[in-house]
Amino acid sequence: MGVRAMEGRKSAFDWRVPAIWAVLLGISTLAHAYVEVADSGHRLPFARALVHEISSHLIVAALLPAIYWLHCRWPIGRDSWRHILVHVAAIVPFSLLHTVGMTGLRLLWFGGVQGELYSFPLTADRLLYEFTKDIVNYAMLSAATVAIRYLLERNAPAEPAAEPVGGRPERFAVRKRGCSEIVVEVADIDWIEASGNYAILHVGGETFEIRSSLAKLETELDPRRFVRVHKSHVVNIGRVAEVTPWVSGDWRIRLQDGAEVNLSRRYRQRFEALAPVRS
Repeated sequence: MGVRAMEGRKSAFDWRVPAIWAVLLGISTLAHAYVEVADSGHRLPFARALVHEISSHLIVAALLPAIYWLHCRWPIGRDSWRHILVHVAAIVPFSLLHTVGMTGLRLLWFGGVQGELYSFPLTADRLLYEFTKDIVNYAMLSAATVAIRYLLERNAPAEPAAEPVGGRPERFAVRKRGCSEIVVEVADIDWIEASGNYAILHVGGETFEIRSSLAKLETELDPRRFVRVHKSHVVNIGRVAEVTPWVSGDWRIRLQDGAEVNLSRRYRQRFEALAPVRS
């Protein structure tokens, strides 16, 4: 399909991500410890509440890579209700690991280090109680994961087109929905969709992100092969399977991968210069 892993290229680790999470989890630990002390009527020593919250937040920190992987593999966005179901299901193992993990750390600290008798029975009621809290925890962690990625990538430099030949690139360095970098051959692109500061490349049934506006990307593509058909879509003319009348004078383009996009009246003349539409 012309998509391959990038060779000889390693992305530098972005230390801003763990730094941001360290600050956020640190603030959350102190805040939750204070609330726990206040809820006890200040009978619970702050140091003990701090141990409770540190044990909980350490397990959350250990589970963060799994949450990042889930959002990389099943990103939440437009038309992604199936992905949302995956994340809803993920709350169950997240809560179990979180509860069992923090229980083990507390037993280790209070029983092993402090030498005191400590009990934290994992009854059904206790697991259900922790699960209800972890529904909110998972939602907040997921929202923060998406927000941090968006904020960091918003100010990131645009990804350069790779290996330009004759003034036009033959391939692009892209990401698979925020995951690892790969290379996509321009000739294998079926169609392109605008998505805010990004463009979504549709290649053989898969989608890839590239940080570029659709207008800029259009200038880098061969106009004999790629044509703008809508303010939000560019298609590879060689991948067009069928063109049929639509509403309000527009036409409907069906591509070989089964996708359908509108051919707006505004762009019809350019399209017909490459593929005449017979009424």
